[in-house]
Amino acid sequence: MSCLSRRKPLFPSIVLLTAPASLLTAQIQDNSFLLEEAYNQEAGVVQHITNYARTGGDWAFSLTQEWPLGGIKHQLSYTIPFLNTEGRGTGLGDVALNYRYQLAGNPQAHVVAAPRLSLLLPTGSEAAGRGRGGLGVQVDVPLTLVLSEAVVTHWNAGATLTPSARNGAGNEATTYGFSLGGSVIWLARPRFNLLLETVWYEAGEVASEGRMTQASFWVLNPGIRTAFDFGHLQVVPGAAYTIGLGPNGNEAEGLFLYLSFEHPFASQ
Repeated sequence: MSCLSRRKPLFPSIVLLTAPASLLTAQIQDNSFLLEEAYNQEAGVVQHITNYARTGGDWAFSLTQEWPLGGIKHQLSYTIPFLNTEGRGTGLGDVALNYRYQLAGNPQAHVVAAPRLSLLLPTGSEAAGRGRGGLGVQVDVPLTLVLSEAVVTHWNAGATLTPSARNGAGNEATTYGFSLGGSVIWLARPRFNLLLETVWYEAGEVASEGRMTQASFWVLNPGIRTAFDFGHLQVVPGAAYTIGLGPNGNEAEGLFLYLSFEHPFASQ
């Protein structure tokens, strides 16, 4: 899991938001903030997602692009994060390369599942607190349940492993972490939704040679989103305020902004 600092979670990198659906649908399906929805990208449609999270004097910005691999069954995406930490400057975080498989369902189904496997590249500086210092892998299982025309829920369970992580002092250890999350979305209007997300993270970091420490974070993320259509381009802005819960809650509290662009890239 990427971090705003070595002890603050970076939501845009952890949550890769791989959940596109058809353009110009009757309702917004694919634009959660901290949770992954289980809709793969449909053939011929690409989605560009940007996130901005601010916690105290630290901030994080990420860009995710999602591409279908022939059709809805297979999807490739990548996430590029940029992190700013007080006293340590701004720079690139750990880039994620992602593959998702549409295991069950489609944009019209009531039960949808799409497991993800990610390769986490050590492109961020561990000395500046922007990276793990080693190659990592991440798995996540998103499950979407459509309860009614007005209420949808999303559930995530994930794990991250970095076999040879390093800290700024050059110490090396195996680190791992877990995440669990759930959300409920109320479609107050087809193009205006209210979201309530909650996520628990347990993130590991290198404490000394061969030894890892872990910090847990639990957050609540109430927000809103809306959609605008411009021909074949759909634009979805959103905003939330992340509320930190538990003993480390103040390290995760702050503003969260979301912006998505979705459009065809090939004729159907």
